[in-house]
Amino acid sequence: MARIVDVDVGNKEKLCSICKALSVPARIDILKLIENKGMSISEISERLNIPQSSVTFHIKILEQADMVSVEERPGMRGTLKLCTRKTDYINISAYQKNSDINEYRSVEMPVGAYFDFHVMPTCGLAGEQGIIGVEDKMRSFYLPERIKAGLLWTAGGFVKYRFPNLLPLEAKPCKLMFTMEICSEAPNYHEDWKSDITFIVNGLETGTWRSGGDYGARRGRLNPQVWEAGSTQYGVMLGIEINGDGTLINGKQYSDVKIDMVFQEEKPYIEFEVCNKPDAAYIGGFNLFGKNFGDYAQDIVMGLEYRN
Repeated sequence: MARIVDVDVGNKEKLCSICKALSVPARIDILKLIENKGMSISEISERLNIPQSSVTFHIKILEQADMVSVEERPGMRGTLKLCTRKTDYINISAYQKNSDINEYRSVEMPVGAYFDFHVMPTCGLAGEQGIIGVEDKMRSFYLPERIKAGLLWTAGGFVKYRFPNLLPLEAKPCKLMFTMEICSEAPNYHEDWKSDITFIVNGLETGTWRSGGDYGARRGRLNPQVWEAGSTQYGVMLGIEINGDGTLINGKQYSDVKIDMVFQEEKPYIEFEVCNKPDAAYIGGFNLFGKNFGDYAQDIVMGLEYRN
């Protein structure tokens, strides 16, 4: 789950400590180095080629800003201090918190970061280096390299994602939003290829949108050179908004499913499913585009608007 810190100008002490922590390039280097795993003071010193005394000083400043945590563990020669990154995102607001103003958080999910799926040919995954695994084989969707996919396609079935629950304690959700680039899936491409694509949030169907085609008559603006013409190139930017009145897709109301019906505050995640229902009028599959494919430089984005 993404570790997020919110701070506004009303909390001057915290804001100044964060700014102080990020004001020295060496501290930023340390944060980058311990992104995925903890390291000792000596390991950081060796990797960055700076004295251990300097690393200790920088870690102390980062710890004061609540950006790293330090845990003492037994080592070969006494106590070992293991440093791990504590914060992934910092949201700085120029406004003081006000109960009358809604606040917003968002997170991007790579198209290959699904946790469950059922796909059918034509299907596959592609990244900046080309096809991941083998086309039209479900086994390719289990490969670890799927996380690098910038394009996912299937002629039917579903993919499910779990986004972190970004709602702060004691806050009230107002709007839940998902945006993505998407289109139908036909062999090669077909500009007139309808597909009824349904979106399900936390197990509740929120709406079905009809895609007009699988678009490939021109190159997608962001597609890598390895992705040749003659196949799917780009999609439609789709925005799903679930608020207090119902569910809208690209500004048009699609259902009466409201935010309080889908949002489960006790769950650590929000489940989002893209699918062709078995009884859909048009089972035309779907393509999901990541930030390095298609026309829009983004993955699947979930946004949450809330009030404290």
